[in-house]
Amino acid sequence: MKLNQEAKKQIFKKFGGSETNTGSSEGQIALFTERIASMTEHLRIKQKDHSTERSLIRLVGKRRRLLDYLHKTDIERYRKIISDLNIRK
Repeated sequence: MKLNQEAKKQIFKKFGGSETNTGSSEGQIALFTERIASMTEHLRIKQKDHSTERSLIRLVGKRRRLLDYLHKTDIERYRKIISDLNIRK
């Protein structure tokens, strides 16, 4: 399911600092996490949807790269976003 603009603004406000701060790593990671959760639910129902499965794998890779970047640059921000979103390494 596609996220609407209001949901995205709330995610960026909560994790990115403000609604317009769409470039922050934390905001992008939170947005990717929401999209991953919705795609995972979709794939539980529609197991043969291979294009969504491929998109999910690519999205998980993007989130992983952002988390690795955040881990290298600022370990405290990394630990905070991991605990806030309940993501395991």
